[in-house]
Amino acid sequence: MRAFSLSIALAALPFAAPAAAQDVDCARDQTQMALNICAQRDWQAADDELNRLWAILKPRADAGGWGQRLLEEQRTWLRARDAQCEGERDRYAGGSMAPLVYWTCMEQTTLRRNDDLRRMM
Repeated sequence: MRAFSLSIALAALPFAAPAAAQDVDCARDQTQMALNICAQRDWQAADDELNRLWAILKPRADAGGWGQRLLEEQRTWLRARDAQCEGERDRYAGGSMAPLVYWTCMEQTTLRRNDDLRRMM
C-alpha cells in the first residue's frame, strides 16, 4: 500500500510545480528552487521586452530595406545565445543550480540584445 501511495504522489508532482511556482516571493524566498523560478521569471520579462522591441523594429527595418539582414542577425544571435547559455548550464549538469545559471545567462544576454535593438530604432 505504501508503494502505491508514493507512486500516486510522484505522479502528481508535475502538476504541483506550476502552483508552487506561482507562490514564490522573489523578494524574500532564497531556496534554490525559488532562485531558479525567479531567474526564469526575470528572463521571461526580458524576453517579453525583446518581442515588444522586435515588433516595432522589424517593420521599420523592412520599410528601410534592411529587414532581411536584421532577421538573419536575430536568428544568428538566438543560436549564439542559446549555445552560450546551454554551455554555462552544462558546467553544472545534474546540480540544483544549473537552472539558475541557465536562466540568468538567458536574461543577461537578452537584456544586452534589447539594448542593441533600442539603439537600432
